[in-house]
Amino acid sequence: MTKTNPNYGKLTASLIGAWFILSLAASALHVFDTDPSRPPLPLGVAALAPIALFLLWFAASDSFRQFVLALNPRTLTFLQAWRIAGLAFLALYTYGILPGLFALPAGWGDIVIGATAPLVAMTLANPDHRRSFILWQVLGIADLVTAVTLGATAGLIDPRGIPTSPMTVLPLSLIPTFAVPLLFILHIICIAQARHWREQRVSCVGERLAASV
Repeated sequence: MTKTNPNYGKLTASLIGAWFILSLAASALHVFDTDPSRPPLPLGVAALAPIALFLLWFAASDSFRQFVLALNPRTLTFLQAWRIAGLAFLALYTYGILPGLFALPAGWGDIVIGATAPLVAMTLANPDHRRSFILWQVLGIADLVTAVTLGATAGLIDPRGIPTSPMTVLPLSLIPTFAVPLLFILHIICIAQARHWREQRVSCVGERLAASV
């Protein structure tokens, strides 16, 4: 078994905490506040930058990659359960605060992923259900991508409709700048782990064949 660097746990927790504080401070300073007639570019950068940095770190560092692959996929999947809070999007749509074009797909998508996360964590997070596990993770990513895309383009699709500008200020701004990229990264980790399960299984089969010969 490959040993992982225990310091990565503390480092990762510190980076996530610093990331949250940075997102909170930037939101408080209205860095992400954008005119409804313009695409929310600052918000988009804030959502994509953490994902890009994670992928670069994951690709460049063997020790970090080993640490990530050693995380518990059940725990990572179970964390997606908080997305049941997508009910808030439906409530904001009902009160005319967010447009249905964005709030309905984002809300219902999050509710489905959040409601099924505990079941997936308990039953599919293992090599025997690798394909189903990966499929669910991909669906979770698709939900996040759809929500972000509709949030960024709703004003262009329906210029006279309700704007998505509430998503650029507190407290909703923490969703695209912190929660969405973090959950996206968790999905990526789980998929990487599931791909590793296949490599481990092939390796084990090869070792058994060699031993039998």
